[in-house]
Amino acid sequence: MLRDFAAIDFETANGSRTSICSVGIVIVRDGKITDSFYRLVRPTPNYYNYNNIRVHGIRPDDTENAKHFPEVWEEIASQLQGLPLVAHNKSFDESCLKAAFNHYEIPYPNYTFYCTLQASRKAFPYLESHRLNIVAAECDYHLEHHHHALSDAEACAQIALLIL
Repeated sequence: MLRDFAAIDFETANGSRTSICSVGIVIVRDGKITDSFYRLVRPTPNYYNYNNIRVHGIRPDDTENAKHFPEVWEEIASQLQGLPLVAHNKSFDESCLKAAFNHYEIPYPNYTFYCTLQASRKAFPYLESHRLNIVAAECDYHLEHHHHALSDAEACAQIALLIL
């Protein structure tokens, strides 16, 4: 059972994986949430797609004065040392993280990633959908603000504690 990890979720401003506009991270140690982190990020490229705004509600004005990804990541990288990362649909979140590291020419630390989406398909094969909010509900976790990066990371952490 996975007891120490960091659940992570990104929201993006547009179709580019480098356009991270918010990040939520929940640190779990010894099976308990010990810390959390949420930041708005100035996206690269800095434009917003209407559909993305519709999903997460973050607008250009919200990130106008936000830090760029390298500054935000610098604030949290030390807390992630030695921890695997967990995401619901890791292919999206891991690709965002790798794209941002690549874009800013930062050496990627080869994080180990686990996926609660993949795990939920095995744990709950009877569900019609394995979207985060559906799986969270199946795990008796009420996800209040779906598509808010910190709320989604919290839900992911709760799911991971039950099924990973």
